[in-house]
Amino acid sequence: MLFLLYIDPGTGSMLFSLFITLAATLTFVFRALFLKIRFVLSLGKRKESIDSKNIPIVIFSDHKRYWNVFKPICDEFEKRGVSLVFCTASADDPALSAEYRFVRAEYLGEGNKPYARLNMLHADVLVATTPNLGVFQWKRSRFVKEYVHIPHSVDELAGYRMFSMDHYDAVLTTGRNQEGLIRALETMRPKTGRKELFCVGSPALDVLKQKWDGKKSLEPDSGGVTVLLAPSWGAGAILSRYGKRLLSALVKTGFRIVVRPHPQSVVSEQHVLKPLVEQFGTVEWNFDNDNFEAMCKSSILITDFSGIIFDYALVFDKPLLYAEATFDTIEYEADWLSETRWALRAVEKIGVRLCERDFDRISDVVVKAICDKNLSVARDEVRRECWGHVGKSAELAADWLIEKQRALSLGQESFEGGK
Repeated sequence: MLFLLYIDPGTGSMLFSLFITLAATLTFVFRALFLKIRFVLSLGKRKESIDSKNIPIVIFSDHKRYWNVFKPICDEFEKRGVSLVFCTASADDPALSAEYRFVRAEYLGEGNKPYARLNMLHADVLVATTPNLGVFQWKRSRFVKEYVHIPHSVDELAGYRMFSMDHYDAVLTTGRNQEGLIRALETMRPKTGRKELFCVGSPALDVLKQKWDGKKSLEPDSGGVTVLLAPSWGAGAILSRYGKRLLSALVKTGFRIVVRPHPQSVVSEQHVLKPLVEQFGTVEWNFDNDNFEAMCKSSILITDFSGIIFDYALVFDKPLLYAEATFDTIEYEADWLSETRWALRAVEKIGVRLCERDFDRISDVVVKAICDKNLSVARDEVRRECWGHVGKSAELAADWLIEKQRALSLGQESFEGGK
């Protein structure tokens, strides 16, 4: 009986190969059938991916936190019925679950995988907030005609690492405050060429303003003073430098105190946070993913060099105190400047400097800042400098990108003589 079940090695190898071939064939057959069914269900609409040849317009996001910049633009393309490919390096990017017909979202992988694929991309136009194109692992693909940078912040970009924008062809600026630095750096680095600059405004701030305008009309002012302490992180940030002393002073004011640590502090500064949370249990500690509600319900902000400054002052139109902080410019574009950077000058206009010697009278400092009408005037001035075309940024960005792609496809020169 055992002899009847015996299969010689040659026959066994042949049968095994036959089995593998059959399995592979069935896999490809079913895969092709699945793709055909999906094509029919989608009414035959063609969805391009990053591996397609000659994609008209591609957006690349290196992190899901920049969805607030790109979503309004994607929505505008969807509304117009114009094809767009959105590439992300975040597996949980909200774009991947968005229900679009004309915008295709694609996850490129983690680590260096996204850049390896982008380095061989075929596209007319690629848009990104990511700095340092052509400096580190992300290189310019010889198959991409135009690289376009869109800032995620309304500051003047001097806080970028050196050479961050040198290899971009164009920048969709948020306001005229960003033009001076870019042109100055081009003068100092003539080999980088002259970039095409076009002001579209800030998609992220436009959406935040729309959300706030709807919220404030529904929620009456409670009348009390709520102080939002929202610092950056690191050795020079508020909680590391002044944490215990500042919180002790704030608790004594009797104001409602909300502390929103920087997300990176939660990850890498538990040795700073844990003792403060344990000691100041009467303080409200906010660890929400979104800072919108915290900004809505506060009367004034205390921060240092956190990016929340311009969101809070320009969108919510509320006063702020900024603590003294040091910023080493040695690795940044700011190091090339001979004058004080615009962002620091702007903060001095729209905020009140908070020195350590003021902690004992911080109640008076807070009340005075809330009542200071000059700060409101300064916010209007700064807003005009850095936030152009309020409410129209997505529309203008889509207009520019679509027209740029059309010109490139026809072999026309750029509008302002870029590279």
